[in-house]
Amino acid sequence: MVLIIGAGIAGLTCSANLYSKGVEVLIVEASDGVGGRVRTDVKNGFLLDRGFQILLTAYPEAQEILNFATLDLKAFQSGALIKATEGFETLSNPFENPNQIFQTVFSSVGSLADKLRILRLIWDTQNLDEEIMTLPSESTLDFLGNYGFSEKFIHQFFMPFFGGVFLENELKTSASFFKYIFGKFYEGQAVIPSGGMQKIAEQIAQKLPANTIRLNSKVIQIDANKAILSNGTSIPFDKLVVATDSFQASKLLNRPAPSSYNSTTCTYFAASKSPLDKPMLALNPDRSGLIHNMCVPSDIAPQYAPEGKSLISISTQNAPKLSDSDWENTLRKELIGWFGEEARSWEFLKKYEIKESLNPFPAGSVYNPNFEVSKHVYQCGDWTCYPSLNGAMLSGRKVAELIVDSVKR
Repeated sequence: MVLIIGAGIAGLTCSANLYSKGVEVLIVEASDGVGGRVRTDVKNGFLLDRGFQILLTAYPEAQEILNFATLDLKAFQSGALIKATEGFETLSNPFENPNQIFQTVFSSVGSLADKLRILRLIWDTQNLDEEIMTLPSESTLDFLGNYGFSEKFIHQFFMPFFGGVFLENELKTSASFFKYIFGKFYEGQAVIPSGGMQKIAEQIAQKLPANTIRLNSKVIQIDANKAILSNGTSIPFDKLVVATDSFQASKLLNRPAPSSYNSTTCTYFAASKSPLDKPMLALNPDRSGLIHNMCVPSDIAPQYAPEGKSLISISTQNAPKLSDSDWENTLRKELIGWFGEEARSWEFLKKYEIKESLNPFPAGSVYNPNFEVSKHVYQCGDWTCYPSLNGAMLSGRKVAELIVDSVKR
């Protein structure tokens, strides 16, 4: 029997692949639900993802394991709204929104040369796979400068947009990873399931037979051929997969914990109507405040909010330490500056602080996964590959293949 610790995306993907090959699987999960960091809470009829997240439909692993139609995916409009002195400037994807090409070309966001370089970059990054990450590369910031983008355009678009993707504002992330992700944004769509991001994990979990997943079962120790739970129960195994986050994996495998993470804070408000006039991500080039990126998930997926209401999601990277009341007051003051007095009436719903959101993938990093810890122990998770849903799914599939090959031998 294969025992898998963790019912996140990687662990579920590994389990589903193993089960499809006839391998007996048991998952033990410390929390009260599946999904790991991909969870959705319900509050007052609103669907609150634990941190703003999206799925890119161009992810090859997602295409293999997920049923997009059943998930009822809803897409954000490609491009972004850029906060300007007055209102927003629109930067649309001309391939998806040709009717807005003139609005984009004549916006104040970047020069015409910058916009032409965007088109060239889209062309240059199509259909890339993990191979691009097997060699070390410069930082994303250095790459963009060397590619010819102006400092202003990098500051207005790339830093706020991909700062939100990488959860770091300086674009220290590897350029090879940037190119891979950039291409996937333009090969497909950025989507959310109509029922919340946790539906992704739940759909994978449905591929498993009943009683395969034991929730509220925290593993505190791994011995030679058994795992010990916090309640003292021992579970024997033939093969073990550690599919937790990197911090918990380090504790279980008795090795040093990662020294740094990219963190994010997500704050939700309820409003009577959407403050944005397009179903796009709104970016703030000024990272000195608390509003770094914002969107209205209910604009594209009405199920995220009760009828007649809108759900507003605001993300902040590496947020300053403030009390909850100071956080809400400071954030609301910024929102009033953006949208006027209507923001004063918005209902504060919840704030999520996710300090260990992503493992960094800085300049010089390479895709060189090590899934096999020992003869009987394996590890998977996006931290073993590269930080993304696709990386999590890829690692789960690869570990399942290694185990199946081992069993055959």
